[in-house]
Amino acid sequence: MTNSSKIQSNVSNYYTKKINDFGKTPQGVDWNSAETQEIRFVQLSKLISKDSFSVLDFGCGYGSYYSFLKLNYLNFNYTGYDISESMRVAAKESLSGTNDTKIVDENGLVQFYDFVVASGIFNVKLDNAIGDWVEYTKETLMELNRLALTGFSFNMLTSYSDRHLMKDYLYYPDPMKYFDFCKQNFSRNVALLHDYDLYEFTLIVRKES
Repeated sequence: MTNSSKIQSNVSNYYTKKINDFGKTPQGVDWNSAETQEIRFVQLSKLISKDSFSVLDFGCGYGSYYSFLKLNYLNFNYTGYDISESMRVAAKESLSGTNDTKIVDENGLVQFYDFVVASGIFNVKLDNAIGDWVEYTKETLMELNRLALTGFSFNMLTSYSDRHLMKDYLYYPDPMKYFDFCKQNFSRNVALLHDYDLYEFTLIVRKES
């Protein structure tokens, strides 16, 4: 099993246990509360620059981002993807009865989307070696870029977190390292958002016309 495959399997197992233990709640996707989840959605959605758009929620959990979009945008098509089958099942249950959504596995990532959003997918390093996790993270960012027509956004925990609160199994990178990575590899139009009251940052990559 390659490092990437092993990492995906470990992360999938971690989140499968969360959704099985806590159900379709913020805790079920390893967030502290609905309030902090909402703050993240607001930051990530600063990417959106069209009135009508398609969006891929990469690491969709139980599909809560769709509810946020429905409250704030009128015309969009939502696709959710998650590496955990249990998460995909929960998302399909949450979104049953909607006509502008679909949930896919990795074999369903065959089209392109105006926007790709990824919330929290790089946080849980578990016991993976830091070098392997960085490589996996960069490979995943390449995939987000490939799938996005107009741009993508993602968040990460920050190295500026209080040291005594940091946990060994989580990943706290230097924001500037990923800002530079995105500038060097994806676009000149990259925004680093680190001015909201969570121990994390959001990066927005807008593709050039």
